[in-house]
Amino acid sequence: MKLELVKTHNATKNSTLVVFAKSTKSKSADKATSVKLANADLQKLLQPSLDDKTISGKAQECVLFRNLLFNGYKNVIVASANELKDGEAARQLAAALHSSIKSSKSDDVCIQWDEIISGKKELVSYLEAFSEGLLLTDYNFDELKSKKKDSEDKKEDKKDIHVYFCSKLATDVGAKKALAEAKTLSECVNFSRRLGDLPGNLMTPTILAEQVTEAIKGTGIKSEIWDRARIKKEKMGGLYGVAQGSHEEPRFIILRYNGAAKSKKPLVFVGKGLTFDTGGISLKPGAAMEEMKYDMCGGANVIGGFLAIAKLKLKVNAIALIPATENMPGGRATKPGDVHVARNGKTFEVNNTDAEGRLILSDALCFGSEQKPQLMVDAATLTGAIVVALGNTHTGYFTRNEALTKKIQTAAEKSGEWVWRMPLCDHHTKDMKGTFADLSNISSSKGAGSATAAAYLEQFVEEGIPWAHFDIAGTAWAVGGRLPYCPRKGASGVLVRTFVELARLYQ
Repeated sequence: MKLELVKTHNATKNSTLVVFAKSTKSKSADKATSVKLANADLQKLLQPSLDDKTISGKAQECVLFRNLLFNGYKNVIVASANELKDGEAARQLAAALHSSIKSSKSDDVCIQWDEIISGKKELVSYLEAFSEGLLLTDYNFDELKSKKKDSEDKKEDKKDIHVYFCSKLATDVGAKKALAEAKTLSECVNFSRRLGDLPGNLMTPTILAEQVTEAIKGTGIKSEIWDRARIKKEKMGGLYGVAQGSHEEPRFIILRYNGAAKSKKPLVFVGKGLTFDTGGISLKPGAAMEEMKYDMCGGANVIGGFLAIAKLKLKVNAIALIPATENMPGGRATKPGDVHVARNGKTFEVNNTDAEGRLILSDALCFGSEQKPQLMVDAATLTGAIVVALGNTHTGYFTRNEALTKKIQTAAEKSGEWVWRMPLCDHHTKDMKGTFADLSNISSSKGAGSATAAAYLEQFVEEGIPWAHFDIAGTAWAVGGRLPYCPRKGASGVLVRTFVELARLYQ
């Protein structure tokens, strides 16, 4: 899908016009709410549909009228502009509109943009969010399906739809920038989704490193990739220990972007890159194990966010760290009860090999601490406990830093993503003490599994560094039932937008 901001649009024989409807409440108690269209001629033409409530004006409603033949347009879509309280509502309306556009089978669409809301500032702000909604909904992971040359349906699915926003803001610098940033951000979110959606045999740690190396070309990002030997040499006992059971080589991916003065401390983003997780010797149940290709979504989404930071040329210095490996039950695999040593010298008992994400993250957090950052955050599909607590609506995050909490809330509000602060206290830390080593990778008590996991990670963050942990186990994939611009079963790209907004706060 291509998006363009124009002043006017010339309809073709297969063009579709998108207009916005708004409901107005009558002052008279005996009169019902009425729905109004900006164009009087179209209002008259569609009055029967307004009268019979085919067009009701309810939130996110999009009604397609095929072959209406209005002002040179073959089809007309009436989209409800009611209850557009924020950018997230605009994204979700765009997702509904995307479905109607696809149903129209039109490759040329004109949106009468100035009708959606009054006020230049709001028009520009909603343009960015609405564009994101269209482009994020347009993502479809079907590259592994066989292509039938004689299938008309396949041809139509691949049709390149051109969407024009017809607006008085066509020459406005701010509007052009908003549209450009929406395209960049959506492209990076969709890149993250693709990394997550690829199956384990086509997305190994080596392939991940190769794809990242290719993606950063021309962005100013510099990369460094460590192999198994280097990981061992660097004393990353957590990452090396988890990788022992797999024939696939692990990778530690280091990305650096310098958009500010060298004296400015970096922002560090850490992402769990488990390209497939069987649970290791503590084998997972077989049901739905195929979904464990998504155990790398923390890493994938950190990569997407990092790409966006660089492509948007934000004035920050930033580092992305992705420990990548498989967790397999091979002959050399870590066994329950084994003890390893993390990069900072702390020892840990592996009492459950399926609690491996915290082990590979521990070394990355140690390395991140060594960079003396002004901020460090990590993202990981870490615990089933967070799914029990928050389902697939909110991403839970953990931090003891109140100033960072305010920044996270501000960034999430701007991005439209839903986050929820979870508790982290000394009781959780005590629960992670080991019997025969400094730490155990699972809690000695029942419950609070996501909080104790965060407490474990905290042991590898140097004191004084503002740090937050995001557990995306519930929001990394299969959230389309909640967010219509996300795939129903595939990767969501969660936190890419929030991490970009968080970085903006440090410019």
